[in-house]
Amino acid sequence: MRSTVAMTFTSALLAVVIPTAQAQIPIRDLQRDPGVSVSGEIRSVVGNEFILEDGTGQIIVDAGPRWHHQLNLRQGEKVTVVGEYDDYDFDAFSITRSNGEVIRIRNAGGPPPWAGGRGRRDRK
Repeated sequence: MRSTVAMTFTSALLAVVIPTAQAQIPIRDLQRDPGVSVSGEIRSVVGNEFILEDGTGQIIVDAGPRWHHQLNLRQGEKVTVVGEYDDYDFDAFSITRSNGEVIRIRNAGGPPPWAGGRGRRDRK
């Protein structure tokens, strides 16, 4: 009985102390990565943000401020979004509609063109 308790305790301790193996991605690959893509159906749209669902879950997609550009996306539309997960939402770089139309939002590298506010929109 004591050996069973000791083995159970040791196994539990090792499970906590020994980290699980995770796939390692070289930093150079991260720097080349233009973003990840997610596909699904738009569940709701508010301004330039929308909820995308893929059957495994939902995520809020942020496509930038309306004053920079206004999107015409509809609930029920199927899209593929390339972007990055950031602070509880998915920042879009581009959105591809089911008909192949690509909506360019921003480049993957550096700050978005709307950084700094409305007055900086057209500055280079």
